Amino acid sequence: MNIHEYQAKQLFRDYAIAVPQGAVADSPQLARRAAEQLPGSAWVVKAQIHAGARGKAGGVKVVNSWQDVAAAAENMLGRRLVTHQTDAAGLPVNSVWVEEASAIKREFYLSLLVDRESERLIFIASAAGGMDIEAVAAEAPDKIVRVPIHPAAGPQAYQGRLIAAAFGLGKEQQAQLQQILNGIYQLFVAKDCSQIEINPLIETEDGKLVALDAKINFDDNALALHPDIAALRDASQEDAKE
Repeated sequence: MNIHEYQAKQLFRDYAIAVPQGAVADSPQLARRAAEQLPGSAWVVKAQIHAGARGKAGGVKVVNSWQDVAAAAENMLGRRLVTHQTDAAGLPVNSVWVEEASAIKREFYLSLLVDRESERLIFIASAAGGMDIEAVAAEAPDKIVRVPIHPAAGPQAYQGRLIAAAFGLGKEQQAQLQQILNGIYQLFVAKDCSQIEINPLIETEDGKLVALDAKINFDDNALALHPDIAALRDASQEDAKE
C-alpha cells in the first residue's frame, strides 16, 4: 500500500526525521491560507498523487506570492496528472501539499528496502539525488552505495559514516544523517514497510539535512496489524483491476 507525501512526512516527523514545514489543502483558498501561516517569501505547491516524477509533469510549482499559491493549487486540483510512472489516464489530484521553500545546497538519494537476495534490509544511497535512481544505476553505477543491515544489530555508526563519506558530509552533518538513518529504520520495522525513499534528501545552505520528499510503501499482508496505517489508504489512487 502506498500513501501520499504529506502522510509520509507526518510519519517522518514522528520518527525525528526533519522535513520542511507545510500543510495539506483541498481547495485554492485553503492552499493560500496554508502559505500565509508558513515562513519565508516563497512556497512550493505539490500535487498529491501516488506516483513520482510530478515535477516534470507540472505537479510541483515554486511560487513567490500567496496569490500564486492559490493559482497553482487551482491548476492542479480536480485534474488528473500524467507522469511516466502513471498510465495515460494519470491519477486524480484531490489535494496539494504547500510547504516552505528550502534553500538547497546539495541533493542526495536515500532509501531503505527489503533485499530478498541477502534477506536483509538494505540502505541504498547516492550523492546523485533529485533524479531517478534507475537512471543513476544505468549511467553512473559507481555513485550508488549499498549498505545491508544486520537484523540483530540495526544501523551502526560505521555504516552511517560510509554513507556520509559517499555524500561528502562534514562531521556535523554525519550526526544528522545517523539520526535520519535510525529514524528510517525504526519506522520501517515498526510499521512493516516494504520501502522508504527520500529523493531528494537535501543539505540546506545552513548545513541542515532535510527530507524534501517522502515516499513510503507498506506490506499489504501486515496492514491488519496497523489500523492507523490502513486508515491512510486512498482508493482513488488505486487501480481496481490490480
